[in-house]
Amino acid sequence: MIEVHDLKKTYRDRTVLDLPALSLAQGETLALAGANGSGKTTLLRLLAGTLKPTAGTVKTAKPLLYLPQKSYAFRGTVLQNVLLGTQGKKQQAMELLEKLELLPFADKKASSLSGGELQRLSVCRLLIRPCNLLLLDEPTSACDPQSATLVLQALEAYRKETGCTLVLSTHTPRVALEAAGRLLILRDGKPEADGAPQALLQSPDSDWLRAFIAGWRI
Repeated sequence: MIEVHDLKKTYRDRTVLDLPALSLAQGETLALAGANGSGKTTLLRLLAGTLKPTAGTVKTAKPLLYLPQKSYAFRGTVLQNVLLGTQGKKQQAMELLEKLELLPFADKKASSLSGGELQRLSVCRLLIRPCNLLLLDEPTSACDPQSATLVLQALEAYRKETGCTLVLSTHTPRVALEAAGRLLILRDGKPEADGAPQALLQSPDSDWLRAFIAGWRI
């Protein structure tokens, strides 16, 4: 669940996010899109609580999990990375690694993974934990199309199992179409369009939106 009212974030005299309202029910999925600098990461950080708003209110379900855009690995093996901070979940960790096609790397050093593999590992590390709100910043940006599908399938399975609300940012319409029931497109920190992904992509209602969608990487 998310409730946002009159949310603003400014740096000196520059407003990077100006969102009058946003409401998401428990279990709903939302994709965030927009050009670089449009406010996607800022909004996710405000929802996660890692950034304080300049004005407005944010109410979110707890507990929440947040995956930043930059993937990283802790010391140790891939399996140890997934199990970090958990107890008695080795079987679940192995199942997640298999689902995201990382099981052959379970005993390898996590630092040896490629960018796409490291991103899938970061997703595994989150999905072994329960939450009511899952926030992900570009969770498939380093993945090839096949690996991106694995991530999206794992996220949907997790959402169905936990009933969590899911918010993710993306630069690809495919992710919005496959992962979300709702798409919010930001322009210079403000909402430009909000609705069902298929409808927005097929029938943009402004010149700016048509140009943005035409240039959106498929």
